[in-house]
Amino acid sequence: MKKLFFTLALVCSLQFAFAQKPDAEMQKAVDKALSAAQDAKKATKANTWMNLAKAYWTAYNNPIANIAPGLDKNTFKMMNKEQPASISNVTIGGEEYEKMQLSHVDVYFNQAGMLAIVDVTKPSVPGDLLGEAAKAYVKAFELGAKDKDVDPKLQEVVNAYYNDAFTAYSLGDMPKASDLFKGAADWSLTAPCSVRNDDAAYNCAFTALASKNYDRAIQYYNKCLENGYTSDGNIYASLSECALAQADTLSAKNYLATGLTSFPDNASILTNLINLYLQTNEDPKKIVELLDEAKKAMPDNPSLYYVEGNILAGIKDYDAALTAYNEALKIEPKYDMAYYGIANVALKKAEDLIAERDALDVREWKKYDELNEQVTKIFEGAIEPFEKCYEVSANPDVKAAAADFLKRLNFQLRGVDPKYQAAYEKWNEIVAQ
Repeated sequence: MKKLFFTLALVCSLQFAFAQKPDAEMQKAVDKALSAAQDAKKATKANTWMNLAKAYWTAYNNPIANIAPGLDKNTFKMMNKEQPASISNVTIGGEEYEKMQLSHVDVYFNQAGMLAIVDVTKPSVPGDLLGEAAKAYVKAFELGAKDKDVDPKLQEVVNAYYNDAFTAYSLGDMPKASDLFKGAADWSLTAPCSVRNDDAAYNCAFTALASKNYDRAIQYYNKCLENGYTSDGNIYASLSECALAQADTLSAKNYLATGLTSFPDNASILTNLINLYLQTNEDPKKIVELLDEAKKAMPDNPSLYYVEGNILAGIKDYDAALTAYNEALKIEPKYDMAYYGIANVALKKAEDLIAERDALDVREWKKYDELNEQVTKIFEGAIEPFEKCYEVSANPDVKAAAADFLKRLNFQLRGVDPKYQAAYEKWNEIVAQ
């Protein structure tokens, strides 16, 4: 499943311990430090740029002095005497929040009364303060500042970009979130920063795709791949979506084909690839040819046969699909998904027969009964592979799905034989646990 990756960066929790100062004081400090950096003599000293970076960093933090996510509402009110300009209830991501609008920030309390989101609406000093601080730190490093002094400071900047990006994402501002994730990703790759933030690069691309900024999305998804960061193959599926949005069908196919050979179990890649072939009126069986190449490289990988079975089942070539699933079981006799695939083919056959049955004229009762009998036999045949799937699987989700199907099948068959009623009761109890 495609999703934003998020781990809250810990940005100096002690930074909130000072009281907010007037904006004019922050601007004065920045101007003074900037003036020193523009002086020909002082500009050659690393300490000048460290001071400038500190002035920008302090100005950046000033609006959020004493405001830290995790505070309860009462503590927040004691630490911040400012009266809110407004208080309202808002819904964000399906959750209810109480929003307080202050002079420099909007704060959002969740239903438990804890501060969850802090959004700076009025910086103490205008501009990209984090970017300016990072530039100053890098300049100081170039002029001889020690790695141990600059590296942790750059990491703080990266983490601040990342946290601000997630705030923008939470509030639904995808373009802003993408810009901020980009800042985190780019500065994490800048010497002497020693920690590369791969999540930031992925999230930059993810939010760029959501913003329809396809060029940036492609650029940063590819950066992820260059760094060996694949999101279990999901990046290839996302790259195909970017390419299709730009009407580049060939690139979309290439992304998916490359992804499929490395991640044959990835549902997003497989789904996008099948849909792409269907949209372009090409034979989905061509995907099997790609899998044949992968089989040569990985002859003992049962997943490749499972994927082949899914493709063939998707185009209703059921016999060939069953052959593929059985090939997977020859390689791995306890491969749960192969049993699941076999049972799923049976259900698909039943669906086809039920559709045919329900389309009959009321006078065609003999044909109706014949089809009913065939559906019953298919349902009976699906029970064993679902039971094997449940028996051999170590995946709780797969076991749960198999148990649910067994419950449903035995319920449908309970009038055929008393054993199915007993089996229904058994699986119903398992599902309920």
